[in-house]
Amino acid sequence: MSVSGFLPASKADMQARGIAQLDFVYIIGDAYVDHPSFGHAVISRVLEAHGYTVGILAQPDWKDGTSILEFGEPRLAFLVTAGNMDSMVKHYSVSKKRRSTDAYSPGGVMGKRPDYATVVYCNLIRRTYKKTPIVIGGIEASLRRLGHYDYWSDKVKRSILLDSGADLISYGMGERSIVEIADALASGIAVRDITFVPGTVFKTKDLELASYDALELPAFEQIRSDKAAYARSFLIQYQNTDPFNGKRLYEAYGNGRYVVQNPAAKPLSEMEMDDIYGLAYMRTFHPSYQKYGGVPAISEVRFGLVSSRGCFGGCSFCALTFHQGRIVQSRSHASILAEAKKLIKEPDFKGYIHDVGGPTANFRHPACEKQLTQGACKGRQCLFPSPCRHLVADHHDYRELLRKLRGLEGVKKVFIRSGIRYDYLIYDKDRQFLRELCEHHVSGQLKIAPEHISDTVLQKMGKPSAEVYRQFGKVYQRMNQELGKKQYLVPYLMSSHPGSTLKEAIELAEFLRDMGYAPQQVQDFYPTPSTISTCMYYTGLDPRTMQPVYTANNPHEKAMQRALIQYRNPKNESLVREALIKAGRTDLIGDGPKCLIRPKKGPKSSRTRIQPGRKIDKKPHKRPGKKTGSQTIKEGSRKRKHERISNRSKRSRPTF
Repeated sequence: MSVSGFLPASKADMQARGIAQLDFVYIIGDAYVDHPSFGHAVISRVLEAHGYTVGILAQPDWKDGTSILEFGEPRLAFLVTAGNMDSMVKHYSVSKKRRSTDAYSPGGVMGKRPDYATVVYCNLIRRTYKKTPIVIGGIEASLRRLGHYDYWSDKVKRSILLDSGADLISYGMGERSIVEIADALASGIAVRDITFVPGTVFKTKDLELASYDALELPAFEQIRSDKAAYARSFLIQYQNTDPFNGKRLYEAYGNGRYVVQNPAAKPLSEMEMDDIYGLAYMRTFHPSYQKYGGVPAISEVRFGLVSSRGCFGGCSFCALTFHQGRIVQSRSHASILAEAKKLIKEPDFKGYIHDVGGPTANFRHPACEKQLTQGACKGRQCLFPSPCRHLVADHHDYRELLRKLRGLEGVKKVFIRSGIRYDYLIYDKDRQFLRELCEHHVSGQLKIAPEHISDTVLQKMGKPSAEVYRQFGKVYQRMNQELGKKQYLVPYLMSSHPGSTLKEAIELAEFLRDMGYAPQQVQDFYPTPSTISTCMYYTGLDPRTMQPVYTANNPHEKAMQRALIQYRNPKNESLVREALIKAGRTDLIGDGPKCLIRPKKGPKSSRTRIQPGRKIDKKPHKRPGKKTGSQTIKEGSRKRKHERISNRSKRSRPTF
């Protein structure tokens, strides 16, 4: 029997709806969650809104070739995505150890999808359906659309279009391109002739088609053997991600084959964003997963609101430039308020909206007026190394939106979990948003992401200088004092980012010492596909300058850098000691207030030597009413231990 409201998730669902053949079969690596925070839900609902039928084949058994045949052959194409995350990031930690749970699978069970899921699913399809069009999308396909460094295999891989055997990639967010592809296929255009859709990547053997009005990238064989060529190729790609000024790119492979990337799709208007987020989502996981306890990932987004997409922050380690782009697109207040009212009516809603934001919560409009007509600048960032003179730093719209949400009946508090870009916040001279943020949207701690404190590393990260963080800390502390609140900053920190040696790691440890903050979690740099930082990690070059960059890629050195950030953890003492000795900073080993760790304890004192023929009592004589020496030592030891624990607890919170 068909499950009311959800798209067909089985042959029975399809038949119950009276559908003889689906237009699209959508194979996904995640469980089926019909919520606008899940890419497969958005794409399938957009297609449905344009009159196409879509069946969702979630997490088919890749070990069983027949699992892919559930719905039969679609009329127009198979759509394939690995899910909301790259399957390798989902499966492995930065140390390449297998993770134990998968929040995007029923019950959080690991192993429901294969490694390199997009490639595996497409190869399964091709075993049976040799010529049926396959369109791949999602973040895995989007970030691997051209030759790319793959951290898990430690080699440069071909475009995923070639390894998967698919016909097209719909990269980026995909709502525009998927409808154009669907309309072209429905009109009878062969998939090999769909070479004109913005936001797509295709393959061809026609050099004229590949090179028309396009920039040539270094050939794949060249980037695979020459790291400098790889860095040059990456920079060209990075500078051509914009929908307004980006050029078509092509990459040559052997046997006369070319992979061609069309410019990105144009950003969505406010009305288009409203239409997409106003579609008939069920806002939860498919009922078939109830017996497994549901899908854990929904808990993070169920009572949150997406207000925008895109980010002009330009962090080097972030793939948003390649996937969502630098131009911010937003929904209207009316659209967001309408969704909030739906949340309030849900039986499990307790009065708390968990988030209102996007990649960066306080970005609600493009960085400057020209971006919507001329695009983002190729030669510079909006915030780094200093704010552009054309930057519009204004929180008025976001502040008004939050006020309206706070005023809804049934809402107790509105949180902001997406992350606040603190440098952008202080560039806004009007402090009213900061005041309301501290007064209404912070609950004891505000989490922000300075990532590091060494300007050498921050420059490679594309982050503002350490002085900007210190300035924000003072402004934030002063505002909370005015409000009579005791609220703290909790900084997210990253270890082993390209540019960080032990010297910079120690600099960060000293900052944390002076700040009185002991971070419980540290993110070790993770080289995911298609970021500037990953390019630096692989090539040892900054593609923006082609200057050498130090990279810690030895696991032991990475462990030392991570341990330095958490130097207060007794488990890290030996690594911290080794790092300090290796860096020539033994001045930080000692009992002084500026030291990170105490001196290494020497061997226990040997017993007093007894001269031959002399007798000594084995038990000390205990005088009435007085403590023995051993008792005094033990009590003194307990007292000092208590004082150390007390002092440590006092230092556990940051000073601002």
